[in-house]
Amino acid sequence: MSLDLDVLSIAAHPDDTELTCGGTVIKTVEAGYRVGLLDLTAGESGTRGNAGLRELEAAKAAKIMGLAHRENLLLPDAGIEDRRDYKLKIAQKIRELRPRTVILPYWEGRHPDHYAAGKIGYEACFYAGLARLALEGRPHRPRKIIYSTLYVPSLRPTFVVDITAQFEKKLKAVLAYSSQFSDRKDMQNLFPAREDLRERVASLARHFGLMIGARYGEPFVTTEVAGVEDIVKMPVRSI
Repeated sequence: MSLDLDVLSIAAHPDDTELTCGGTVIKTVEAGYRVGLLDLTAGESGTRGNAGLRELEAAKAAKIMGLAHRENLLLPDAGIEDRRDYKLKIAQKIRELRPRTVILPYWEGRHPDHYAAGKIGYEACFYAGLARLALEGRPHRPRKIIYSTLYVPSLRPTFVVDITAQFEKKLKAVLAYSSQFSDRKDMQNLFPAREDLRERVASLARHFGLMIGARYGEPFVTTEVAGVEDIVKMPVRSI
C-alpha cells in the first residue's frame, strides 16, 4: 500500500532533518500536506547515545513535527556508500511512499554520510521511476528534488523558507535528541550544552532569515532554474 506523501525528507541520521530543515517540515505539515521522513542509519556509530535511545528520540521528534510517516532503513552509520543495493533500498521506499517532493542533504560537506546520502538519494529517485527495474510496486519518480544546505552555511542558497512561526517547534524537535547534548565544557564544541543549543540553532536560522527579510529561515538549493509567472509579485525586495 502506498502512502502518497507530498514531501519526503531523506537524511543520513536521526536529527539531521530536524536540524537542517525541521522548520520547513513543520511549516509544510501545518499547511496541510502529508510529510514523511526516511532516516538511512540509526546513528549507532555516533560518540553519544545509542541506536535504541536515538530511535526513541526520533519517534518523539516525529510526533512534535506532526509527521505522517517515519522509518529507518538501518544502513550502516559512518558507512553510507555509493552502492547499488543501498540505492535500490531507497528506491523501493520511494515507490512505496510516492512523494511529490524529496528533500535531500547537499552533495558536499564535512560528514561523508551527509553528502553520500544526497548522492545516492538522487540516484534512488531516478531508479524508482524505471518501469523494468526489479522493484515492487508501480514506478514513481518525485516531481521535485531540493537540497537542504544548512550544514554548508557558506553556500549561497537558491531559496530560503521563512520559518519564523515554526522556530520554537523546530527547537523543541531538536531538543528531543537529549542524548546529543553535553554538560561538559570540553565537549561543547561538538556537543553543545542544552542551554547553548537555542543560540546555535537561532544564529544560523537568523543568518538565512535576514537574506529574505525574515527573522528565521532555512536554506535550500535546486539544480534547475525556477520559473516565475508574475514578476510583479516576486517575493523579497531587491533594494
